[in-house]
Amino acid sequence: MSDRFPVDTSPEARTSAAAWAASGMLSLSGRPDGPALGAPLALVERVRAWADQLSARSAALGSPLTVDPLGLLAERAAMTGLVRGGDVSCGGGTRLLPCADGWVAVSLTREDDWDLVAAWLGRARPVLQGDWATVAGAVAGSGSAELRAGAELLGLPVGVLGERRGDTGPVPSSPYGAGGTHGIHGILGRRIRSAPAVRSCADLVVVELSSLWAGPLVGRLLLGTGARVVKVESTTRPDGARRGSPRFFRRLNVGKESVALDFASMSGRRQLGGLLARADVVITGSRPRALDQLGLDLEDLVRHGPPRLWLSITGYGRGGASGRRVAFGDDAAVAGGLVVWDEHGPCFCGDAIADPITGLASTVAVLTALADGGASILDASMADIAGGLTGPCLPVAGLPAGPPTDPGDGSAPEARDLGADTETVLASLATGDPTR
Repeated sequence: MSDRFPVDTSPEARTSAAAWAASGMLSLSGRPDGPALGAPLALVERVRAWADQLSARSAALGSPLTVDPLGLLAERAAMTGLVRGGDVSCGGGTRLLPCADGWVAVSLTREDDWDLVAAWLGRARPVLQGDWATVAGAVAGSGSAELRAGAELLGLPVGVLGERRGDTGPVPSSPYGAGGTHGIHGILGRRIRSAPAVRSCADLVVVELSSLWAGPLVGRLLLGTGARVVKVESTTRPDGARRGSPRFFRRLNVGKESVALDFASMSGRRQLGGLLARADVVITGSRPRALDQLGLDLEDLVRHGPPRLWLSITGYGRGGASGRRVAFGDDAAVAGGLVVWDEHGPCFCGDAIADPITGLASTVAVLTALADGGASILDASMADIAGGLTGPCLPVAGLPAGPPTDPGDGSAPEARDLGADTETVLASLATGDPTR
């Protein structure tokens, strides 16, 4: 089956194309020296539907939250001046490379990952950081299954184009509806025990144990619905987004309380356990193995409460071999088949797009599950969420491809320094004092 999709010229597609261009997303898709390219119509339709559902769900829970979904996808690029790079991601750290039987997306944004490239490609000599020519040459002679298996073994973020596309196989079943939690492809829910429905987000304590973009976006949106959000980081390995754009980090994390714990120590893990024992919602972005190392058993914690909802965001879901794979927003989107095409091959669609779409979809799933009642685990797969948004593309020929609009938040307060609230939060939550 070809990964290429036709252009949809229906009136609905033309309207969505105009919105895509107006948001600035058109400037982020296609080659730098070629025309800007339209995204799948399904992407625009679904993120708009999720934004509408977010508004309705949050209003029913006491604090309506309205977001511009396409602006949400473009805001990091707007803040940092990113532009489209074709088969190079907007951020520059991921490449779409041809292999012997297709295409793969390879993310090498961390120095430690470059140290593993030689082993992944079976080379005797190290591959120097930034030597993409050597990587591309070796990938071209290898099969996608071999590349994916080696990356899984070494913990490298590598996705095979279209491997998790939603129309290539059956969708896993879920007790929350066909195709995922209330129809959201890529999010599976499992109810662990009974619990009353949540009446107001203002009563919620959210512990956010995630980093970078998707998980923190869920925390930011829940904060906007009135929840109390506590961002928990490791003292030795804090959120990597702190090393990126200060403005974008502030955008995702302002208003959250900051707790820093030493996860390697017994006292740090005990303090973490105390926080989780007072949380209503927990957000994690780690693979199952990392949570096991912290002694966290999701099902046991939710079964015995009080966390009534645990949202797990991973690249490919928690189950089986998928739970061992590493992914970032760009390579996860490629694995889902969420790319745009020209005569030369696939290009990245937007900026790390699997991150913001996962954050938006997951927030809708969280609010829906809380309002429905019960205590549940939600398993969100970035690649599978992206895989549900492919199909015929927007007709964008002739539309202006201006940059996304800067959100203009220069006067917003700063996000809290790492660990700024550790003592006060531990005193109010981990010790059992419900004072907020």
